[in-house]
Amino acid sequence: MGLKDVLLSWPVYRQLTGDDPLGRGAAAQSQRTADLQPRTATADRVARSVCPYCAVGCGQLVYVKDEKVVQIEGDPDSPVSRGRLCPKGSASEQLVNSPRRQKTVLYRRPHGTEWEELDLDTATRMVADRVLETRERTWQDLDHDGKRVNRTLGFASLGGATLDNE
Repeated sequence: MGLKDVLLSWPVYRQLTGDDPLGRGAAAQSQRTADLQPRTATADRVARSVCPYCAVGCGQLVYVKDEKVVQIEGDPDSPVSRGRLCPKGSASEQLVNSPRRQKTVLYRRPHGTEWEELDLDTATRMVADRVLETRERTWQDLDHDGKRVNRTLGFASLGGATLDNE
């Protein structure tokens, strides 16, 4: 390797002698950096989703490669969030891929002291039955002044935006 090759391998030399005097482009880039590509470029598909954390309902783009989530970003087409996500929404890829993620439904019976595993169909039916029963029992067509309200007073909160849209 000659002196010129050695000098060209130095970013400062490239910056001072090249077409990039401010050092914000190729002059400041190593070959390794130039060869990098975003995880989203290699995704097999992109799925649209809604962030599960709060009731805002920010749109997400979920990038999937080999049936594994590789990146989650804000959806610029979402009228709610216009491509933006809060720190929790931005970190939801970690929620999906965490080795500590709970992957089975656990249920503790009333007055029970131990958790037991339930299959998803059974747990879903239990939740749906309880929601429907509570709604039927607490539904109000009219308030105390006789005004039409069509509401239930049996639910304080069902969680994030993916759950509380009845």
